[in-house]
Amino acid sequence: MPRKRPPTHPGEMLLEEFVKPLGVTQTELARRLEVSYPRLNEIIKGRRSVTPNTALRLSRVLGMSADFWLGLQHDWDLWHAMNSPEAKEISRLKPMLRDGSNVA
Repeated sequence: MPRKRPPTHPGEMLLEEFVKPLGVTQTELARRLEVSYPRLNEIIKGRRSVTPNTALRLSRVLGMSADFWLGLQHDWDLWHAMNSPEAKEISRLKPMLRDGSNVA
């Protein structure tokens, strides 16, 4: 996972590797996926996440596995969590050993 820049959002991948090369409009793809245009457009703009339901639809229509789409989303979400203000707070948490005792 890149450290300095976020990984590719699944919506960007969808637009650049599928919508544009296939010459399909977002409206047509939304129709084929049986989702609303706003839902698809928000994913493509990076404003909405790919859910398991959407990943299954993309898998069926475009031929890539649902795991592919969910993996892209996972990488995106994890990078943003690791680079969020809360990450510093999380780094201060003290690990526990398997037996429940604290690590020094």
